[in-house]
Amino acid sequence: MSRIKSDVNRFRQIVRGRVREELRKHLGHQEMIGRQGKRVVSIPIPQLEQPHFVHDPGGQGVGQGDGEGGEGNKAGKDPGQHMLEAEFTVEELAQMLGEALELPRIVPKGREELDTQTGRYTGISQTGPESLRHFKRSYRQAMRRMISTGAYDPDNPRIDLHRADRRYRTFKPRRQPSANAVIIYVMDVSGSMGADQKELVRTESFWLDAWIQSHYQGTRTVYIVHDAAAKEVDRDTFFRIRESGGTVISSAYELTKRIIRERYSPEDWNLYLFHFSDGENYSRQDTERCLQMLAEDLLPAVNLFGYGQVESYGTSGDFFDALSKRFKEQDSVALSRIPDRDAIVGSIKLLLGKGR
Repeated sequence: MSRIKSDVNRFRQIVRGRVREELRKHLGHQEMIGRQGKRVVSIPIPQLEQPHFVHDPGGQGVGQGDGEGGEGNKAGKDPGQHMLEAEFTVEELAQMLGEALELPRIVPKGREELDTQTGRYTGISQTGPESLRHFKRSYRQAMRRMISTGAYDPDNPRIDLHRADRRYRTFKPRRQPSANAVIIYVMDVSGSMGADQKELVRTESFWLDAWIQSHYQGTRTVYIVHDAAAKEVDRDTFFRIRESGGTVISSAYELTKRIIRERYSPEDWNLYLFHFSDGENYSRQDTERCLQMLAEDLLPAVNLFGYGQVESYGTSGDFFDALSKRFKEQDSVALSRIPDRDAIVGSIKLLLGKGR
């Protein structure tokens, strides 16, 4: 059984190696996300066959390879495509993402240490429940007392345990590095943003989540949609909703500013703001208002502001150009254009490449 287990483990490493090799090539494809559990993701791996036994055609024994169907069962000659589903934790995928795109590690800001409930029963107290009594420490204390008072007899080494001798284990909390993060996603859901554009956002946000969450003890996510007005929604609604109104981007930035002020103080949270839009805005005046809010309110509060312009047919939004002209040299700003799936890899590298 140990030999079989060793072979299975070796095969699993081969699967993981194949995923790591193929990750960059397929990063922008939605099927690479696979089925998500709570912390595990199943990814389909094409063209990789799991080892199995088949009968040798010559009747001499067994061999490994593709079997052939008999004449009576009308089986086809051509081999099918073998598909496996490899399971990875989000942390493993984040590690492979970092290796594939050569991303710098994020250095969290804010509090370096917080009191947490993690720790061990390493402390000693004179009081406590009997279930936590430290017998060795208790009898050692009794022996020390008896020796100091001359009550201990080496020829009759009997220890009388008094109440004052008893010692108990106590929980000692441990101070450890602890940093929390909030990822705020903002998306334009006006009529010009179709299902294809939202699928690009969904795929890219999965990898943004995976990378950022791997650097923090706790991560929360906020979803904001906007057309002419903005509102906070849940994740499912974020990727499904579609409105038919115009676009007033400043409404989303106003809501974002209020959420940060009321719920997530920059002194206690590492804030990440990602905005996806086709770049069409109601007016130049509103675009100027957005630039002012970013400069005065949002950029000073966040670790990183990332803007991805998900271009769609028939639109030629200039919001990207306005951001680039104003904030191109700002270290906390990352801008990308995402015309199609092939651009997702480059976009992720641009948005996460600053190590913030």
